[in-house]
Amino acid sequence: MPIAYNKRTHLCGQLRAAQTGEQIILAGWVNTSRDHGGMTFVDVRDHTGITQLRFNPEVAPEAHKAARTLHNEDVIAVTGKVAHRGEWVNPKIPTGEIEIEVAEIDIINRCEPLPFQVNDPGDTSEDMRLRYRFLDFRRPEIQRIFRMRHAIAKAVRDYMDDNNFVEVETPFLTKSTPEGARDYLVPSRVRPGTFYALPQSPQIFKQLCMIGGFDRYAQIVRCFRDEDLRADRQPEFTQVDLEMAFVESGDVMAAVEGCVGKMFKAALDIDIDTPFPCITYEEAMDRFGCDAPDTRFGLELTDVTDIMKETDFKVFREAIENGGLVRCIVASGGEKLTRKVTDGLTEEIRGIGGTGLPLVKVSEDNGSLKFSTGVAKFLHPVCDRLCSAVGAKAGDTIFLMPGSRDEVGKYLHYVRTRLARILDLIPDDQWNLLWVLDFPLVVWDEEEKRWFSTHHPFTAPRDEDIPLMDTDPGKVRSKAYDLVLNGTEMAGGSIRIHNKDVQNKVFSLLGISEEEAHAKFEFLLDALRFGAPPHGGIAFGLDRWVMLMSKSASLRDVIAFPKTQRAVCPLTNAPTEVSQPQLDDLFLKLNLPPAK
Repeated sequence: MPIAYNKRTHLCGQLRAAQTGEQIILAGWVNTSRDHGGMTFVDVRDHTGITQLRFNPEVAPEAHKAARTLHNEDVIAVTGKVAHRGEWVNPKIPTGEIEIEVAEIDIINRCEPLPFQVNDPGDTSEDMRLRYRFLDFRRPEIQRIFRMRHAIAKAVRDYMDDNNFVEVETPFLTKSTPEGARDYLVPSRVRPGTFYALPQSPQIFKQLCMIGGFDRYAQIVRCFRDEDLRADRQPEFTQVDLEMAFVESGDVMAAVEGCVGKMFKAALDIDIDTPFPCITYEEAMDRFGCDAPDTRFGLELTDVTDIMKETDFKVFREAIENGGLVRCIVASGGEKLTRKVTDGLTEEIRGIGGTGLPLVKVSEDNGSLKFSTGVAKFLHPVCDRLCSAVGAKAGDTIFLMPGSRDEVGKYLHYVRTRLARILDLIPDDQWNLLWVLDFPLVVWDEEEKRWFSTHHPFTAPRDEDIPLMDTDPGKVRSKAYDLVLNGTEMAGGSIRIHNKDVQNKVFSLLGISEEEAHAKFEFLLDALRFGAPPHGGIAFGLDRWVMLMSKSASLRDVIAFPKTQRAVCPLTNAPTEVSQPQLDDLFLKLNLPPAK
């Protein structure tokens, strides 16, 4: 007679020694089975864990006979009694003190031969796991990740509700406003020749919510970007979006800090200290070489341009004469920085576009410091001054980089990050959160000979810098703020422009004509004419938070049905061709490139 699996008394990871002697019903998947000739043991698994079942031919011969036919991932239900294992306790699992003496078994569903073993995927390729994602889901590690994701999303919604944010759903079928990544386009059947775009973010709509008087908006929303993929990028992703009216930067940042604190508590049971430290963009670039610094370790950059002016090293002197600078990083742990390691770093710098990595090693000779290896012969005259300026001591290595500010920052940031791993300087389970403020409003693109928004064209400039928009745009600071976690940008936001004259001034600076601005953003510009309040907000990728907090290697691990780096879904094989009648309905003809 079938077992009433819908009336199971416990889940597979719940039973403990305190339940010894109780009659139970369990249901789940066969994780492993072991036939010991007389006795047969089966581990049954669900999302909570594993329980060992004992089939005794003398106690329940029919159940024992059925158990000997089981294979991994068969679906079963059993009834029986909880028994203590005595001296055979398994300390590796929470249920290891007990086992179930099975009285009856119901084999609900047989599993065909598996493409990979769920309980031990071994070297199974990612493509294979994603092709059979429903099997991959059964693995405890994947279950852990998605239950953490659920806890984080719930914490976000609970926090927003507790703090008077209103969830407003914004459209997926919207207007193409190509600024940034490519849009995913959707052809309209009822208006031939026109297209919707899937939103890269709900930016304009959440601003309209503020103009509409909602005061506080929040949404966990899907966003879409047609761009090249990598481990931390997907074509469709989930974003936490919020917007607030009558606020300044600090108000938005405080709201985010409260939300992030709830996320860490829900996911990892960690209390995060607030407020988070703040540094300016300029300080981040000067100290770390990047605008998303990892502050869990030192190895900060030091400017030594003035000292290098006194050397005869041509590479340094040319860089300085061309308006560049020289900065350095001092690393201890000379025993790990062998010639092979430093030569390897030099080749890596060349691999990312640099010309090399000048360095010297510091040693002591009769109480005095001296340089050796690398470019030592050029720097002997400034040895004492350089070591004093950068705090170098015997056994240290000084890595130097000449060039423009951007080049020096790019390459020394790379060196800094690599050295931290080589020297094992990154602590486990440390979560360093940091706000980076005062980004440039615009950046100059040398190829296109025009200014581009550092964030987006609706970001407000600092009030005191508005006059510089006419005279020196590169010095205009924005009311923007990024949240960084352990060297990864996790959230970005700003106070928005609420004055139509300032908005038009920004469009003009970006080379967006009045006609183009109205064609792309007419509905926002119209709204700004009708009493827009000061407002600001932020967005952060939920997937990326889950990836870091669960210590996953890729976004693909934390998205239920992700795309590969070829933008293909292995499970459904999307994207696929569609039929000619479907194309005809949309008045579309294909103009495909020649087959290779």
